[in-house]
Parts: sequence; C-alpha cells; structure tokens
Amino acid sequence: MGGALTAPVPRGFFGRPAQEVAPGLLGCVLSHHAPDGTVAVLITEVEAYAGMADAASHAFRGRTARTAVMFGDPGHAYVYFTYGMHFCVNLVCLPAGTASAVLLRAGRVIEGATLAARRRSAAGRGVGERDLARGPARLCQALGIGRSLNGADVCAPGSPLRISGPALAVTAADVRRGPRVGISQAAEVPWRFWIAGDPTVSPYRAHVPRRAAAKAVSAPARDGGTMQP
Repeated sequence: MGGALTAPVPRGFFGRPAQEVAPGLLGCVLSHHAPDGTVAVLITEVEAYAGMADAASHAFRGRTARTAVMFGDPGHAYVYFTYGMHFCVNLVCLPAGTASAVLLRAGRVIEGATLAARRRSAAGRGVGERDLARGPARLCQALGIGRSLNGADVCAPGSPLRISGPALAVTAADVRRGPRVGISQAAEVPWRFWIAGDPTVSPYRAHVPRRAAAKAVSAPARDGGTMQP
C-alpha cells in the first residue's frame, strides 16, 4: 500500500451497486467540516447493502420516512439512529429508487485527532488512537455526525460532509472480505470489506438473538381458580 494525493470522489463512482462501490471506498477519506473544527477519517472497513434485494437492508420492505434518503440520488449520506443512542453513516449508491448503500464501519483519524478524542471521551476517559473511529458508532462520534447530516451531498465541494481520495492506495491483495457484522438476515453474505492488518478494523461479531426475559411463575390456583394468601 502506498500514499496518494486526495481529490473529490466523483458522483459517478457511486453509480454502481454497493457491493462494487464498497471495496473502492477503502483508503478514501470522509471529512466533516464543523463549526468546532475539521475531522477526517481514512476508511478502513465497510459493508454493502443492496436495498430491496437485501433482507439485511433497512430498505428491504420499501421506502419509509426513515429510509427516504437511501432511495434518492447517489453520493449522499444516509444517517440513522440505532439502539437509542448511536448514529451510523452510509453512502448511497446507484440511481434514485434503488436504495443501495455502503455502511462505513471503521477508519483511521488522519486530521483533527484532538477534536475527535474530545468528542469520543465525553465520559472523561481517554480514548486510544486506534479506537477513535473503530466501529460505525465511534466513527460517527469522532466525526461529529448526527441527524442534521442525513441527506448531505458528500460529492459537493462545499458540503460540510464530503468524501475524497483515495489517500491510501489499496490493492486487491490488501482487501479482505467476509460476512457482515451483527445482522440476523442474510448473515452469510460476504459483503463486509476491510484493509488487511489495519488495527482500526472492528472485531467481527455474529448476530446473537436477544433472550426473552423469564416470566414469573404463579403458584397453582386452588378453589375455583382464585389465589390464596
């Protein structure tokens, strides 16, 4: 792998299926230019989702208010809220109406590390450089990505959230692929791509179904079904 000068990623790059776009995003840079400063992350891990043709995609059952951006033009950010506490960011692929997108799972902070660390250490604990953007929620925290950036045009030069690169030349030999992380549907589809050996790549975790809470068992009823003291 070798370094390369960065340039804006053209919209046409996203005019392909997500599973083709995804490995090409490795080594590219997502940057957020916010009032409190700029943070840029070199992308090291991604996952592809094929919209209504993919049971693991948010768009599998069709367009909703939440997924409307996914059904829009390519080269825009689909930002969603999950588990009641985290944001994740995807980049939309293919022409409007298809909902194909790439989830950005992990990256390496290459600009604004101090600001990224401050955002990530709100609880007062220090965060190691490797973990600043290791995982989709951490990546969004480090970059300061929230609901207001849903629909942002990452290909527009003046956008606060934009994609450029590659800043690192990633060859086919550098890329690994495998099942996507933590999903219950289409879990075997190998559409997760990452840079081999990069320490910022998040650990693989298969989906584990939540166990239902045990229900309290009542004492046997007596005398016509009424409970006795």
